[in-house]
This record gives sequence, structure tokens and C-alpha cells, in this order.
Amino acid sequence: MRSYTIGQAARLLSVSPDTVRRWADAGRIPTRRDEAGKRSIDGPDLAAFSVTLAAEASEADEPYTTARNAFPGIITAVKLGDVAAQVEVQAGPHRLVSLLTREAVEELGLAVGMEAVARVKATNVHIDRT
Repeated sequence: MRSYTIGQAARLLSVSPDTVRRWADAGRIPTRRDEAGKRSIDGPDLAAFSVTLAAEASEADEPYTTARNAFPGIITAVKLGDVAAQVEVQAGPHRLVSLLTREAVEELGLAVGMEAVARVKATNVHIDRT
């Protein structure tokens, strides 16, 4: 069975290692210690916790939407053409680029520095084993 270090778990959950340690200390996520005293998290436990964490996040005060892949971030670039526009959003380590109409950008008042949520809907999702 695969296990993860605190640092690896933190990267997968998009939080700091200190946050994962606090969750472990509070009993929210089970850990075990190796011979050297370092904590690790079993893969199935981390998977179950990530589902719980996502459910908690979805209960936050966010607008309801049917799009499941939401990336909250900040607008870093807006490029306007005569008809089309390109908007870039930096969401944590992810840079998302959206092509939309200039009219939509102007109606929404999108500008660099604004908070935004990029929502992704695709017909295919590829998963790479790491």
C-alpha cells in the first residue's frame, strides 16, 4: 500500500505541511510513524480525507453551479480584440486561459487584479500516474 509523507500530502491537498500536521494532531487525518519517527499517511486514508475536505469546501458560501472543476484565482491578463478576448487566471500553481467574447469581458468588467473563478468543463479527462 502506498503511503505519503506530510510534505507529499500537503502538495496533493494544496495546503502547507504545517496544516497537514495540525490536522493530524487534531485527529482529522490518521498518520503513523516510521522507525525514524517521521509521520506518514496511508494512501486510502489520504484519499478519504481529500474527499471529506472537498465536501467541506463545497459547503462554503459559494454560488451554486453545475460546473465541478472550479479554480478560484486572480486575473493576471486581459487581452481584448475586436470581437474576441483572452483572459488569464492564476489559480495557485495553475494558469488557466479562457477565450471568450469581448462583449462578455466588458459586461463582467473583468480586469487585471480582480478575483475570479475559472470553471473547466471537458469531455475528456486524462489521469497520469505519478
